[in-house]
Amino acid sequence: MNPSPSSTLSPKDSSTASRDLFDQSALSDLAQRLVEAARRAGADAADAVAVRGVSQGVEVRDGRVEESERSEGDDVGLRVLVGRRQAVVSTNDTSGDAVTKLAERAVAMARVAPDDKYVGLADPALLARDFPDLDLLDPDVPATSELERRALEAEAAALGVKGVTKSGGASASAGMGGMVLVTSTGFHGSYLRSSQGISATAIVGDGTGMERDYDFTSAPHGVDLLSPEIVGRSAGERTVARFNPRKVETCKVPVVFDPRVAGSLVGHVVGAINGASIARKTSFLKDKLGQQLFAKNIRIIDDPLRKRGLRSQTFDAEGVAVKKIALIDEGVLTTWLLDCATARELGLTTTGHAHRGVSSSPSPGPYNLHLEPGTPTPAELISDIKQGFYVTDLIGSGVNGVTGDYSRGASGFWIENGELTYPVSEVTIAGHLFEIFKSMQPANNLEFRYGVNAPTVRIEGLTLGGR
Repeated sequence: MNPSPSSTLSPKDSSTASRDLFDQSALSDLAQRLVEAARRAGADAADAVAVRGVSQGVEVRDGRVEESERSEGDDVGLRVLVGRRQAVVSTNDTSGDAVTKLAERAVAMARVAPDDKYVGLADPALLARDFPDLDLLDPDVPATSELERRALEAEAAALGVKGVTKSGGASASAGMGGMVLVTSTGFHGSYLRSSQGISATAIVGDGTGMERDYDFTSAPHGVDLLSPEIVGRSAGERTVARFNPRKVETCKVPVVFDPRVAGSLVGHVVGAINGASIARKTSFLKDKLGQQLFAKNIRIIDDPLRKRGLRSQTFDAEGVAVKKIALIDEGVLTTWLLDCATARELGLTTTGHAHRGVSSSPSPGPYNLHLEPGTPTPAELISDIKQGFYVTDLIGSGVNGVTGDYSRGASGFWIENGELTYPVSEVTIAGHLFEIFKSMQPANNLEFRYGVNAPTVRIEGLTLGGR
């Protein structure tokens, strides 16, 4: 059993309300009662998830608080199996005999559901038994006054950048989320993770000549956040740099992705190797397992066990043990992302990538993703580019996961003789993901700031659609 964090943490805020937030024992008891009620109602197998969410946030504009809100709630979901039939129900009402009624309703629904030969709980041999401390919960919960301070400081820093004409607002937030999972096969696990963030948006110009940009920071622990001043100043500097953008002629040039957007390329890889897409044969990579898709120096890692990771956890939504894995290793596609159902459909074993909410059955998804860095600096990566494009923002989602065709709106800066020169907007970058993967060159500036992280990345020969 995975001990609740409340058994090992002593929150600095000793108020009863705060302690209650860290205590998952009531949620654990509720999930256990749901599973037991489902078995009494006639289920052959069952699992229950109880999800906790607590958040507070402050938004400011022009030196004043525009909005301050707090939300808090616990929700539970029950999945039952009767033979090869499955049903999922959820509620936030657990008063009186609600647990018994919910279980009875779920079993009744499962009995009239269609057969699905792939459903079922995880093999007990695959269930997690070790639960390392990933340091995901910050016991120092910031007060609303502290969130206001952070947001106001970020906005003031953005407005202090020469050229910024007005604020697009700033915000600060803090929250906590967690899950308890109980299965009829004996698994009982839980985790809690906190999250804190600061963001700022700045504006330069007015009317049709207006430009805006932003920056933000997020982390499970407050001490790992960038300072409000750094966030605000970065937002302001990014915005000023974008002022008076030009359009460029349609051409085919090297395109370099800023780290803020380079992670999207990793996302396209991972979306295409999701087991659900592979089982439906709707992925352009469906026949590429074990093949060389990238240069030999390319590795894409999924690491659910990274300490203080934004998406870290010690077990998946079916209780299966998780592990660090190279999805792309020396350029070769090594695996699909699988939960138990998609693994059975493909004749494979789950990779421990099941995710779920209280009202849905498990489905595959990634954890902490990153593209490993290369050896050149960002400056070296662009030094030999005579004419090219440096992307800082992407617009839209024009990527076809079935064919691999890639086309997205973008803005950024023109590269000339190895240097960033003037801002560019209203262009489209297009190509095919196979060609993008083959020519990918990462720089050495990887930082872990997001759920998907990548260094600066260079791609050869994309078509830039301009005027």
